[in-house]
Amino acid sequence: MTTVTEIMTKNVKVCAPHDSLKVAAGIMRDINCGSVPVCEGKKVIGMITDRDIVINAVADGKDINSVHCHDCMTKDVITCSPDTDVHECARMMADNQIRRIPVVQNGEMVGICAIGDLSTVNIYVNEAGEALSQISESTRMQH
Repeated sequence: MTTVTEIMTKNVKVCAPHDSLKVAAGIMRDINCGSVPVCEGKKVIGMITDRDIVINAVADGKDINSVHCHDCMTKDVITCSPDTDVHECARMMADNQIRRIPVVQNGEMVGICAIGDLSTVNIYVNEAGEALSQISESTRMQH
């Protein structure tokens, strides 16, 4: 059984709740992803996505330098543990229509598992592809 701890990214870039949306967007640009965990210390309290920034700030003409991450973030964060099986992680992504899951142990974030991490384990490429397909299909249906 391959577990999340074997494929997750350990050095995760995060935002603080009072960081501006500009800071969050800069991190997304720098690491080329669409979501960043929002943490108080090592505790995950939310996720901020590029879509959160656009829908909750940019579309309303708000100043991304003065709006904070905690104002726009998703608070109900789906997490997994380091010993979660990668098959289960792929199912969680598909079921919740997400591409990145913070990995939490004893209340602290120890890494993040992205859909791309699943695809690096060759035996699970089809599962990761199916998860991505379901995520993308749901996104298309919302438009």
